[in-house]
Amino acid sequence: MKILGKNVPQGKRTTLKLDIAKLHTRTKIEVPVIIQRAKQPGPCVLLAGGIHGDELNGIEIIRQVLSRKYNQPTAGTIICIPIINIFGFLNQAREFPDGRDLNRVFPGSASGSLASRFAHCLMTEIIPHIDICLDFHTGGRKRFNAPQLRVGDDAETIKLAEAFNPPFIIKAKQRDKSLRDTCVKEGKKVLLFEGGKSLSIDREIVEAGVVGVVKVLHHLKMRDFSPELERYNQSSTSTQTKFIKKTTWLRADDSGLFHPIVKTGTHVKKGMTIGTISGPFGDFEKEVITPHSGYIICTNLSPIVNQGDALVHITK
Repeated sequence: MKILGKNVPQGKRTTLKLDIAKLHTRTKIEVPVIIQRAKQPGPCVLLAGGIHGDELNGIEIIRQVLSRKYNQPTAGTIICIPIINIFGFLNQAREFPDGRDLNRVFPGSASGSLASRFAHCLMTEIIPHIDICLDFHTGGRKRFNAPQLRVGDDAETIKLAEAFNPPFIIKAKQRDKSLRDTCVKEGKKVLLFEGGKSLSIDREIVEAGVVGVVKVLHHLKMRDFSPELERYNQSSTSTQTKFIKKTTWLRADDSGLFHPIVKTGTHVKKGMTIGTISGPFGDFEKEVITPHSGYIICTNLSPIVNQGDALVHITK
């Protein structure tokens, strides 16, 4: 295996630096790529976090995988890139410095914008070596997502999603020019994890992500995690995964201050009050009523909403 011009031997841990650009101060920016190879052959799995620089839960999930040494397989290879968009991470921003969303420019171009060049480097240097990608995201713009995986119709990918065992598996269309879309077109299996909100680290979300990684690696026989999984099963209540084919956004009919009263991940019934929208001067308050039954998989935590803003994402 040769990555970024370096030979990566079996049975070794290798840390490479992806450095295709500098800050405007001429300071070098390096993206660590942590590769752990076993002596025995097996799949190559990529754990990718921080494609959006303000989505911290995915970064923390991969950090904990590294800290707990779960990235050390007995078969195959695990590549960890905790922070792909390190430019956005430094600025606590979603986008690259050129204003582009990295997850909308794949497969990129060697002579394009900064984000496009970075995407091109990933697609030429890292992605050809992998079989499976676990791509970690959070909700953006103060939207809090319940732990969930987004997948297509591929049977093998769905089996991997079942092994991850999240609360929700959602059949979701691929976004054009995203990492997931481009990897799938290259024949790779991709699990896209969503959980929590941007610029925040949520303990329950992170634990769900870490345990999901362990379950997938165990399922792939890359390492026997039976002791870890037994401890997890003893310390937590396992819930059955819900398979979701359709979802809808409930939008605000009025502008004002939004007060959600139902926890994300909860099942609600048609006609149930899930929050209120009120005026700031105490002369207006209106209940937000669910139009149908389903699970709330995302909640807008912004205290101020305008008419037409998305409030909650409900399964159908």
